[in-house]
Amino acid sequence: MEFTVLRLIGTTVLVAGLFAFTHLRVGSIKGTVSPAEGGVRAWAESATDTLRAPIVNGTYEIADVKPGAYKIIIEAKPPYRNIAKDGIMVNDGQAADVGEIKLDK
Repeated sequence: MEFTVLRLIGTTVLVAGLFAFTHLRVGSIKGTVSPAEGGVRAWAESATDTLRAPIVNGTYEIADVKPGAYKIIIEAKPPYRNIAKDGIMVNDGQAADVGEIKLDK
């Protein structure tokens, strides 16, 4: 009886240990800004993270993004205004494509 209980405990600890070392794969958020010269940086905000990437030639890609919901903020050069877009979902190991964001003056 003791051997069976110890074996059950050992199996439970082994299974719990395997789950402890599994991790979520990170993804990315990418998109474009129009006009291309109007954007400076793209920010991704969630309840736990704030990430950023430069906008180069009107495109950006924010790397190492954990799965979850994000708000994207495009930091603009004057005379353009910053703009935000909510509800961007990043799935495990996937790239979320925001598409084109048009800047207003």
